[in-house]
Amino acid sequence: MALAARKLIVVGTILAILLFANVGAITRWLHDVGLIPWAQHLRDEYVTGTAITVIAALLILLPSRAMWAAYVHRCPVCDVLLLRRGRYCCECGSRV
Repeated sequence: MALAARKLIVVGTILAILLFANVGAITRWLHDVGLIPWAQHLRDEYVTGTAITVIAALLILLPSRAMWAAYVHRCPVCDVLLLRRGRYCCECGSRV
């Protein structure tokens, strides 16, 4: 493991400990600023059971290929899975 990755893990762990140790102070500050009441108002007004049901249904009905269509496609000749963008197939050399 690289030294930079180890440093990132140590700094992330220290920040997580400081965050969890001061959760009460942070939430009190967010309430004083007005962010928590605003978020509760948004939840009560816009995030209803119907909205969650519609969002879940749309996510289920979306074709999974739509997300990856720009990056993943198959060669029309040899049907190999092409993960990178390019003009030619890496297996058979045909134009994609």
